[in-house]
Amino acid sequence: MPPSMTESSANKLVNGDVCHRTANGKKSSGRNGFVKNHCLFQQPQQKKYRRPSEKNNHVVRSTSLYNRPFVEQFEETPLLVAVLTYVGYGILTIFGYLRDFLRNWGVENCHVARERDEQKDFVPLYQDFENFYTRNLYMRIRDNWNRPICSVPGAKMDLVERTSKDYNWTFEHTGKVVKDVINMGSYNYLGFAENTGRCADNATGSTHKYGVGVGSTRSEMGNLDIHEELEQLVARFLGVESSMAFGMGFATNSMNIPALAGKGCLILSDELNHASLALGARLSGATIRVFKHNNMVSLEKLLRDAIVHGQPRTHRPWKKMLILVEGIYSMEGSIVRLPEVIALKKHYKAYLYLDEAHSIGALGPRGGGVVDYFGLDPKDVDIMMGTFTKSFGAAGGYIGGKRELIDYLRSHSHSSIYATAMSPPVSQQIITSMKIIMGEDNTTLGAERLKQLSENTTYFRRKLREMGFIIYGNNDSPVVPMMLYMPAKIGAFGREMLKRNIGTVVVGFPATPIIESRARFCVSAAHTRDMLDTALEAISEVGDVLQLKYSRHHDFPSSLGPWSSAESLLLEPSHVKPSCHITN
Repeated sequence: MPPSMTESSANKLVNGDVCHRTANGKKSSGRNGFVKNHCLFQQPQQKKYRRPSEKNNHVVRSTSLYNRPFVEQFEETPLLVAVLTYVGYGILTIFGYLRDFLRNWGVENCHVARERDEQKDFVPLYQDFENFYTRNLYMRIRDNWNRPICSVPGAKMDLVERTSKDYNWTFEHTGKVVKDVINMGSYNYLGFAENTGRCADNATGSTHKYGVGVGSTRSEMGNLDIHEELEQLVARFLGVESSMAFGMGFATNSMNIPALAGKGCLILSDELNHASLALGARLSGATIRVFKHNNMVSLEKLLRDAIVHGQPRTHRPWKKMLILVEGIYSMEGSIVRLPEVIALKKHYKAYLYLDEAHSIGALGPRGGGVVDYFGLDPKDVDIMMGTFTKSFGAAGGYIGGKRELIDYLRSHSHSSIYATAMSPPVSQQIITSMKIIMGEDNTTLGAERLKQLSENTTYFRRKLREMGFIIYGNNDSPVVPMMLYMPAKIGAFGREMLKRNIGTVVVGFPATPIIESRARFCVSAAHTRDMLDTALEAISEVGDVLQLKYSRHHDFPSSLGPWSSAESLLLEPSHVKPSCHITN
């Protein structure tokens, strides 16, 4: 069975595995045409990997492949916090087994799904042990998720108030509404989740013209002119020959990867890739190998081994090698080291599949995603994938690339052949928002939103660091994970923030490593400075109450200096200093 592609990394700070450009070694032919001693990236021999010291570093990375500083920070988990987190999970596990014992004897009500007595001889539908975490740990803090929203999920939103009388197994609505909750959790990067303005008006007009549903697949009677207009616009926005739109972002990955790889192919996947990429890789039937998160040494080793050894047993060369990476990793806030990935894929003749779900529209001087952010050529990425659910305030996904690739997917992709075509008003929402970003609406609204998102990201991250919180990720990433660690603090943080009218997303095991529970903030261009200051004040207050200011480097001098728009990620490449160094 292939290794899990979504398993958490025990060695998260692979940024410390610094890869240096090396001169070509002595050439000697090997199996499958492999050239020995010819590493593109090589870890320094004099520095062995030590996770604690590396994770405490404020890592600034720049090589000849980068035209701008590349800053990511992953501070080491304090030892006492890690020990107390394990103890907390141990206590919860013990009490969980005790509650299961009481449920079996009828002392406590049992709400879990189980077979009827007359089905006891059947193969069980529900694995009791597999649901242990859900019924004994997750249910205790379930009130932090699935909260009903009764307004536009913009910078502010309204929540339906609810209560539970059975420890979160069921909820009852009180009939009250919590008004004007500052939304720090939605992927509304550019603020297009709105019910007024040009996007909403054009989507309404599209509904009047086409209706809401299509009732057919694109290959039959569901191909509308608005769909073709959308695909042409997406191709122009990405800078590729052609593109194809799909009605569901998750299915864009899970249903298209099987059309691109199969038996005899090798998929190299980042260990923190999204579940849709993992599912697509598994459905493809290809061999899957996982490399450490954003670690080019690990990726190159897998590529070299694949060329040396070939396929298992037969040792024949792989039919295809496909690298799967994301632009921004939504749980880490890190940005893919795309220049290095492209250098490796060219060197070892592999293909590159780039998922820009969170980076498209949110990074780059023109909002063109991580390719635009690094100033790279879109032609160097073989398959460009992204979604319309974040920066565009809509739904669905796309794949862009060469025309031959898109023509192939139209006839081989399950999402193309069997899925209903995208809803017309959704298509219009994407078209309008994308034209605003590109400036084709004859206004500067798109550029202003891109600039505002960059400024808000810089400001929010800097303030959290100054307060003493441990935050993960790249300085330019609008996804900001803040570490909570202990299981009891997951629920407490979400509840306390809501009491202060701040809506947040809290995440724990198994979505994260067991000792790395976190709150994840998503910064938006729709957030005003007053909103961010209000949220930061509440975060600081709750952080003091729950003792969340774990950072041992809160006095660390910020490399950003005083906040200003001139220091945002939207600087043109000519204004970016080309080199920097690692500081402790």
